[in-house]
Amino acid sequence: MQNRRIQHYNGYAVQSSAHRLSDGSFSSNLLLERIDSARAEGRYRFYSLDYFKSEEQALQHSTQWALNWINTRG
Repeated sequence: MQNRRIQHYNGYAVQSSAHRLSDGSFSSNLLLERIDSARAEGRYRFYSLDYFKSEEQALQHSTQWALNWINTRG
């Protein structure tokens, strides 16, 4: 099962997701897409940013990681 959240932030669609692993932990994943770009170069995928005991923690981490990435890219 994979749970996803989509929000918009600073010109990006932020799609955080969490994937349950066989050991019961959750992988924190992320898809960022520039809202003004239909091309593939405006899309960024990040897998297994970190691992967490709960799905909610994994989703929160993905979202926070995305906001930091967007803010530091300028």
